[in-house]
Amino acid sequence: MHIRDKLAEAERTQRPMFSFEFFPPKTAQGVQNLYDRMDRMHDLGPSFIDVTWGAGGRLSHLTCEMVNVAQTVYGLETCMHLTCTDMEKEKVDDALKEAYKAGCTNILALRGDPPREKEKWTAVEGGFRYAKDLIKYIKEKYGDHFDIGVAGYPEGCEDQQDPEILMNHLMEKVDAGGTFIVTQMFYDVDIFLSWVAKCRAKGITVPIVPGIMPIQTHAAFLRRANWSNCHIPQNWSDALDPVKNDDAVVREIGKGLVAEMCRKILDAGIMHLHFYTMNLAQATRMVLEDLGMASHDGTPSKKALPWRQSLGLNRREEDVRPIFWKNRNKSYVVRTQDWDEFPNGRWGDSRSPAFGELDAYGIGLKGTNEQNIKLWGEPRSIRDVANIFTRFLNDELKSLPWSESPISSEANAIKPELIDLNHRGFLTINSQPSVNGARSSDPTFGWGPRGGYVYQKAYLELLISPQLITELISRMRKDPNITYYAVNKAGDLRTNAANDGPNAVTWGVFPGKEIVQPTIVETISFLAWKDEAFRLGSDWARCHPVSSPSRHLIDSIMENWYLVNIVHNDFHQTHGIFPLFDGLEVKDINRSSEAVTNGVHEHGNHITNGTIGTHNQAIPERPRN
Repeated sequence: MHIRDKLAEAERTQRPMFSFEFFPPKTAQGVQNLYDRMDRMHDLGPSFIDVTWGAGGRLSHLTCEMVNVAQTVYGLETCMHLTCTDMEKEKVDDALKEAYKAGCTNILALRGDPPREKEKWTAVEGGFRYAKDLIKYIKEKYGDHFDIGVAGYPEGCEDQQDPEILMNHLMEKVDAGGTFIVTQMFYDVDIFLSWVAKCRAKGITVPIVPGIMPIQTHAAFLRRANWSNCHIPQNWSDALDPVKNDDAVVREIGKGLVAEMCRKILDAGIMHLHFYTMNLAQATRMVLEDLGMASHDGTPSKKALPWRQSLGLNRREEDVRPIFWKNRNKSYVVRTQDWDEFPNGRWGDSRSPAFGELDAYGIGLKGTNEQNIKLWGEPRSIRDVANIFTRFLNDELKSLPWSESPISSEANAIKPELIDLNHRGFLTINSQPSVNGARSSDPTFGWGPRGGYVYQKAYLELLISPQLITELISRMRKDPNITYYAVNKAGDLRTNAANDGPNAVTWGVFPGKEIVQPTIVETISFLAWKDEAFRLGSDWARCHPVSSPSRHLIDSIMENWYLVNIVHNDFHQTHGIFPLFDGLEVKDINRSSEAVTNGVHEHGNHITNGTIGTHNQAIPERPRN
């Protein structure tokens, strides 16, 4: 979506919006940390983000990568900076192609700063001298595909302080095709508002977006103000100078000063704020919370679908996904990135027949061995593993190998039952409670346009010991409302599903639209998820030394247990799944993994591979290989 359209919506509705700027980090670890932060800051609800271009284009490949990840994986509408500095036309063409392929539809066209080794800015041979020339070239090559923003300088820029000349340059950039203006940072709101009035008097009518720099520390505050030559109001200095050595107090006072500045901007009728985050979250979040513009529970205030949409090329209309990747959005996007079409309306033959390989970047377990051992400890028994899952359900852990994000608030409706299952040795990976007509504006279950109602069937996905799989399947077969799939690592699939087609587990009814069914369960996707799920468990095991009890224990679970998903098709029943497990519990749940040899439990003289009875007996419903 074009930024000019987002700005027009904010103006029309008089509902303030905001956006964030990020820049490419210098190290690989810094890049990963920033992706994690972008993921978290997505939930604050920015209308878009922008990603800066490295001076001279040296970090251009990383800028393009970040734009691609932000658009496709995190579903963030992204504006890519593009500068003239050291950029001949061939490099500009490459950058625009990468942005286009990523689904990016917004560019901030800049002349750029001179490379660090040069004192004055000069155009490269075959390149562009001014931003207006770059704008004209983009329009010539791509027409209206890209919405093009330009920079504005309320207090002058490094090599030009004459306000009249700068105003003329701004007018030229707008005349060349710029549709919105993002300003340099400032702290004196009166100077900014006076400059906006001069722009309007000049005949510049496109939206003006103020650049807001939150205050992290006193030293950084002064350094950035000096770098941009912006005026610091005396009352700001009076408030911050006495506490300059206390970063926490500086942030707290700075939050109030910046928030008050933002209120004056909003009161003047400018409905969008652009935050220069400096790749940090806290100071920006504090300002947004002070303004009442941030989500309080860490979830976006408005969701078009129950899962985070990708904005990659050809994916904007995608509105159907399997539930299995509910907590691993990035992995699903990576594994389907080569599909020619993406399901919308209904999950049908338009999808690609194959999911991507498991060795693609971003699919495996995150974190180092040391980090994961510190996070999840060194379990020695099924009880220890179950306690890890219970801690996750109690929000004491922020992730599991199968879930990259914390437990969601919708789980509160069934949390006691989930905890009870784990206490008895059933390891719950994914779930959702049934919902019978919640409003689309409901803060926990709502999604989609206002005025609608959403529904969902109860769903549970868990790892089950082979001790209990036969008994559980027998119980599920007797309940006509239950649909299930059970599969082990070797691919022994058992199901009572009537066919391989999709079973919608989430749907919505909205004014003026046909029923939307965005989340499904179906066979091919479950088998693809099965491979990934067992791979993640094996990755977890390999965080531990080869001879350690923890590794033997986790490997044993991965080699022998079943991955099971259960749907209760009567969405009126809130707790219809849980009675299936009445009276069932994993035996020897407290047994230490020292008693495990090559994944085999010894029960006296009878070796059962962790089973009771003959779980490999034929089950008549629909066994498959």
